[in-house]
Amino acid sequence: MNEPGVSPRVPPRLPDDRWRAVDSALWLTPIVGYFAFPDHRVLGNQVIITALFTLSLDLVLGYAGIVSLGHAAFFGLGAYTAGLLAVHGWGEPLTGLLGAGAIAAAVGYATSFLVVRGRELAQLMITLGIGLLLVEAANKAAVVTGGVEGLPDIPVWRLAGMFRFDLAGNTAYWYSLVVAFGGFVLARRLVHSPFGLSLQAIREGARRMPAIGAPVGRRLVAVFTIGAGLAGIAGALLVQTTQFVGLDVLDFQRSAQVLIMLALGGTGRLYGAFLGTGLFMLMQDYLARQNPIYWQFWIGLLLVGVVLFARGGIVGGIDAVRDRLAARRSR
Repeated sequence: MNEPGVSPRVPPRLPDDRWRAVDSALWLTPIVGYFAFPDHRVLGNQVIITALFTLSLDLVLGYAGIVSLGHAAFFGLGAYTAGLLAVHGWGEPLTGLLGAGAIAAAVGYATSFLVVRGRELAQLMITLGIGLLLVEAANKAAVVTGGVEGLPDIPVWRLAGMFRFDLAGNTAYWYSLVVAFGGFVLARRLVHSPFGLSLQAIREGARRMPAIGAPVGRRLVAVFTIGAGLAGIAGALLVQTTQFVGLDVLDFQRSAQVLIMLALGGTGRLYGAFLGTGLFMLMQDYLARQNPIYWQFWIGLLLVGVVLFARGGIVGGIDAVRDRLAARRSR
């Protein structure tokens, strides 16, 4: 029983991966958007791809607590892998996607042993260093990567031998949406599994986990590898749907932006990656058209407002309001 004068506390919700009506509604939104805004399908495709990239960072940062400022390294590896495969004669999208994810995951696994051993500041420095190294490596290997000019006019075959990637972005939109949905389902099952729950426990108290026999290092290596693979798939999607890849897929600005999008939507919540990315990119597109110079002021103001009034990002603010309403109903 609750003490007199003390508001009843809402018991914490246990992880639940059952599909609910709100999940269906959220995934119907991009489908409705395809038909409602036919002139913005290219932008919609960019939002979907970036949301998948943000989701990959959420697994690493939001659920495992691994801080990264170089996550674009794996995005860029996937992008260059898919681009180089197509340039050298293999432009089949699905196998290119799998190959890009595999290469990014392999590099993620190889570098994860350096990353997971450090604390937050060390993780920041190591991941940032890995990203900078790859940028310079791609720049120096201009014979292979095209250097600052990139690889234009990448020949991508028809999807399933039937659907051509047109300039209007019709095929690209559905292709990216299906892949992003598959990545979301995978991440959802992962975070609600015993493995995902152990990651959250490690994030909250890594030093206590070995006492109950949890292999902290192996779990962190595993999730870092999975996050790198998903980022590589997102990078391959970008190249296949735009048919161009340049050094910007690896740069620091992309890593910083995706971190901002995740913080805006809410870390450790899955849907925060999609809501934060959608809000950031749509606002960026609208504000940049209104004022190409000062649009960043309004984005910065939004971020400050979210930090002050919605702890945990947009999804965290929604959860807080829902908990308050539930507490009032239980009185």
